[in-house]
Amino acid sequence: MTTPDSPTPRQPASPSASSPNAALAVLSIAVFMSSLDLFIVNLAFPYIGHDFAGSTLSGMSWILNAYTIVFAAVLVPAGRWADRVGRRFVFSLGLGMFVAGSAACGLAPGLDFLIGARVAQAVGAGMMVPTSLSLLLALVPAEGRARAIGTWSAVGALGAGLGPVIGGLLVQLDWRWVFWVNLPVGLIALALARRTLTESRDPQARHHPDLLGAGVLAAAVGSAAFGLVKAPDWGWTSWRLGVTVAAAVVGVAIVLRHSARHPAPVIELPLLRIRSFSGAFGVSVLYYAGFGAFALNTVEFLTGAWHFSAVRAGLAIAPGPLCVLPVARLVTPRLVTRLGGPGRVAVLGAVVNMSSQLLLLASIGVHPSYAAEMLPAQVIGGIGVGLSIPSLLGAGTSAIPPAWFGVGSGILNMARQLGTVLGVAALIGLLSSHDGSVITPYRHGIELIVGFFAASAVVSAGVLARRRDVPIVLSPRARQGSNLRPAA
Repeated sequence: MTTPDSPTPRQPASPSASSPNAALAVLSIAVFMSSLDLFIVNLAFPYIGHDFAGSTLSGMSWILNAYTIVFAAVLVPAGRWADRVGRRFVFSLGLGMFVAGSAACGLAPGLDFLIGARVAQAVGAGMMVPTSLSLLLALVPAEGRARAIGTWSAVGALGAGLGPVIGGLLVQLDWRWVFWVNLPVGLIALALARRTLTESRDPQARHHPDLLGAGVLAAAVGSAAFGLVKAPDWGWTSWRLGVTVAAAVVGVAIVLRHSARHPAPVIELPLLRIRSFSGAFGVSVLYYAGFGAFALNTVEFLTGAWHFSAVRAGLAIAPGPLCVLPVARLVTPRLVTRLGGPGRVAVLGAVVNMSSQLLLLASIGVHPSYAAEMLPAQVIGGIGVGLSIPSLLGAGTSAIPPAWFGVGSGILNMARQLGTVLGVAALIGLLSSHDGSVITPYRHGIELIVGFFAASAVVSAGVLARRRDVPIVLSPRARQGSNLRPAA
């Protein structure tokens, strides 16, 4: 019998496709690239601004925000489409589109063209990420999935953390290389994908994905981000800010109402009734808002207040990301077992991240003192990321049956992108409303980050760390009508 996660009879697995480790390597390369491109542009902003005269920080922030918003909107519809037409096919198509978008970014003659090319990149990334996790689940035996998911999510976090590091090195050649670097890596991944990945699809997936809902959601998030970025110019009590926020709220309400009626919605509402899943969604928005703001604030502080070069700033950031993968692989799984679940480790990770920023806030000064002031916070923060990110994904998926794993992971990844864009937009608003002081805007940025991490710790403690959901199974009609019921 053919199952949703098994190869179809017409497309048998190749011999090489039987190696989960080879598949994990290819899929991790893809998620690494998609996460890397969230923050690799941070250290390129001054160089892009020099080439494109008249560019401002708020304008260039859309190089990051446009990517993140479209990425978030595409995740779930792309996952739905992949279930229908083939996950390896959509993964490969997305990877190819990502590579093409990267080439276009490097050839951009102006800021508007660059932002448009970033949108194309984001569509490709949004096709890669949910299909990569679905393919991984289809290839890895059940007993090895927890470790494989931990590796997959940690590699994504590593890519986001190393973005400024790699970007700082590449801009010494030319800022365009922060995009062109994806070309050889992406083409190699495309060749390996054909050899190592087995095609799979869900034969029961019959409905078209909710493109309207995805578009409205992207517009809603874009409206909120635009309002936060423009708030310093408009004024925080401006009616225009009120209109953009109201438009965002109305847009989210429309998406929720539409999702309740659509057979393949952008947000699967029954999943939100699972306590661990909805909690992980909310915590992910808060946590990634802090993470996104932290990544940008650190870069801006090192280059703006301490006047580090791009290379020096990238190397200064490196110790944090380098802690992520070993902690996620070696420490987090043991703590999950010892503490009684991933939700409790997620609380610990958020507290560690908050502590790193409080330490930085207490010690940071105008005159550079990297070893005493920045390095400890970077290392502690990297440990917190290695604890938090695999735990949030583990907590969110712990009660979801395999047939819903792809949809659920797409929604959780969407929460990550939504949080990132809102955190970055809020930080841009703070940095743009400074009073001329060298260090005060960045200290306010740290306070904002502390607030996000503290909120994620509180919500994690209240929702994720209290109890586990009863695992659920799908009713016979669940594929048709999204009905979930507890296991007997």
